[in-house]
Amino acid sequence: NHDEITLLVIFLQLFWSWTKSSDLLSFDFQIGAFLFASNIGTGHFMGLAGKGASSGIAVVAFEWNAPFLLCVLGWVFSPIYIKAGVVTTPRYLRKRFGGYRIQVLLTILYLFLYIISKITVEICTGAVFMRLVLGLDVYLATVVLLTVTGIYAITGGFAAMVYTDILHAGVMVLGSVLLTAYAFLEVGGYQQLQNRYMVAEPTLVREGKWTAQSKYPITGDLPWPGIVFGISTISSYYWCTNQVIRRGCLAGKNMSHLKGGCLLCGYLKLLPMFIIVMPGMISRVLYTDKVACVVPSECEKYCGARTGCSPVAYPMLVVEQLPIGFRGLMMSALWAALISSLTSVFNGASAVFTMDIYTHLQPMATEKELMLIGRFFVIILLAISIAWAPAIYVAHREHMFEYMQAIISYLTPPVAAIFLLAIFCKRVTEQGAFWRLTDGLLIGFCRMVSEFAYGSWSCSMNSRCPVIICGMHYLYFAVILFTISLLIILGVCLFTDPIPDKHLHRLCWSLRNSQEERVDLDEEIQGKNPEPQAQPGKREDPKQIPGGLRRACDVFCGLEPMPGPKLAPGEVMVQKMECDMPEKPCWRKVASVCGFLLVLLTVFCHIYFS
Repeated sequence: NHDEITLLVIFLQLFWSWTKSSDLLSFDFQIGAFLFASNIGTGHFMGLAGKGASSGIAVVAFEWNAPFLLCVLGWVFSPIYIKAGVVTTPRYLRKRFGGYRIQVLLTILYLFLYIISKITVEICTGAVFMRLVLGLDVYLATVVLLTVTGIYAITGGFAAMVYTDILHAGVMVLGSVLLTAYAFLEVGGYQQLQNRYMVAEPTLVREGKWTAQSKYPITGDLPWPGIVFGISTISSYYWCTNQVIRRGCLAGKNMSHLKGGCLLCGYLKLLPMFIIVMPGMISRVLYTDKVACVVPSECEKYCGARTGCSPVAYPMLVVEQLPIGFRGLMMSALWAALISSLTSVFNGASAVFTMDIYTHLQPMATEKELMLIGRFFVIILLAISIAWAPAIYVAHREHMFEYMQAIISYLTPPVAAIFLLAIFCKRVTEQGAFWRLTDGLLIGFCRMVSEFAYGSWSCSMNSRCPVIICGMHYLYFAVILFTISLLIILGVCLFTDPIPDKHLHRLCWSLRNSQEERVDLDEEIQGKNPEPQAQPGKREDPKQIPGGLRRACDVFCGLEPMPGPKLAPGEVMVQKMECDMPEKPCWRKVASVCGFLLVLLTVFCHIYFS
């Protein structure tokens, strides 16, 4: 009907005009898509689906804890970061406490975590997926994946990631929903999944005189105190203090945009239960002998691992259920997940290195030099990842999801404690924060090295493994370390002189709305650092503009002379944050209502599926 089409076109035009005039939804989609795409990678697809196949739906607690922390990020942490005028989270601690040592230590920890956990897990799971679906060698797939994502991260930049992540997030959700629909049609619906999953046991459970124990997925391996308190601890680090997530929040035009982006990501984080975990459970039901195998020789035949094949639950579903064309769409979705996650980590790591380490070593560095150093540092990360990933793949390929969560649990609770106290407690001083971060990291490293030496995930048959290592779940360890960190920091600060309020205006919660001028603790150090010698946005003399191949390389890497005046990246961020555009009362209420509904919906999901 032409009249209906005309009315639809008019409605869409009015909606688009309203969106452009308010300029709210576009920024919400950018921020929300960036946060979601940066978080969800192949490690999530294979890890969550694998845990769903082996242990049921308990693993979704890692995802459903995120909406609460995203609300905390949008309403508590981000306003403090913006009013502090910082680009990186380590720099916030330098402004809050003064001095460089805590900033440098935290930067080194971030870089270590990016390499040993996030990058490694994404590359290993992506390589395994490509081996199962495309038949590529794991090590060849590792090199290919790192090369492609490295080129994209070096040449694209942060702005390219923010815009392309909208497409990546859409492809991920569309491909996952499509696979979920095929899987539920094949299994016969949700009720059939419930009935058949509980009795999905492989037919072959004996080899020679050896008989496997019952593998019925009746109880999970995630204790409820660890789910409630442990996951909240590591999620506080990831969503509220992680530089990758903090960098995504810089795309907001004002606080309404930032809150809307956090809420959109929070709603999207409710989906993995239905588009990742449940498909993994369906894969166990449909391909029980392969996915739920227990005999070492059978598992090695199906997936190359002797301890189990649950990590291949999602790839198995893709290969067996989807037609050729839709299989290509799903491959695109997983490629999008991998590229978005890795490029966000590469970009965040390069920003942390250049802004928090290199500028301290070379205070005379120009803006163009910082851009070049950031891209060169990505190349170094690629080389280290190529060398490190195969070792982790050989040692932990059956438990990549647990490996990533365990590493974060051992090393990040002191970081979460320091940021929490830095914002909510004015009494905290640099001495207490630094020394607690130092000894907390030493304790975490000792636990991590000991567990790797004994092999915690297979130590049920290892009598040499101490109870304090094998008998304590990594989520319990995170809770204990976080609690001890809070108590020790507060105890040390009682014996040190407090920081005067003149240094804390708009750096902590109680002084967040202060209008008084702040005297930064690192003001004396900043005064010694000269301004950058040149800005990349200024027009250059045409005679000095390089030609030929060099100019093409500059254009390709985003280093070409700009046609008009433009502020340096750091100045743009600081100026934007200092503006701190006030929220309109209408949009502030809308964001608050949507946040309240998100919390209610998340609580309902926890109760309904508990």
